[in-house]
Amino acid sequence: MSYEFPVDYSKVREFARAVKSDHAAHQGAEPVIPPTMLTSARMIWEPKDQSGFVALGFDMSRILHGEEEYVFHGPLPRSGQVLTCETKIINRYEKPGKRGGQMRFATMVTEFRDESGSLVAEQNSTIVETARPPKAEEEQA
Repeated sequence: MSYEFPVDYSKVREFARAVKSDHAAHQGAEPVIPPTMLTSARMIWEPKDQSGFVALGFDMSRILHGEEEYVFHGPLPRSGQVLTCETKIINRYEKPGKRGGQMRFATMVTEFRDESGSLVAEQNSTIVETARPPKAEEEQA
């Protein structure tokens, strides 16, 4: 299943300010996105029922962000474009945790395509579910 990510001028500028980028490419009438803005696309625009996180069935209280990689297949997307996004789970595996229990890992790839259907970018994410939730601060003291 896919969803649309409208690359909005004001959101590009807002994201650039949030990551403290004053690069000229993120300004002007048709700013290009800061590369890591693709994460916001998945977190904000992806319908919950299509979320790779939901499909994994991981306990969100035990999730760690393992790795993130962005691959661009041409110029960065710019405001005014509408990208079509689709997330796929491409790998799942388990490893023993250092503090006991099994840790579960998953690799998800989100493809971003332009209006013509051309692949513009890919976001590769490694998600980790720890064996148990972190201890509360008072328990750690």
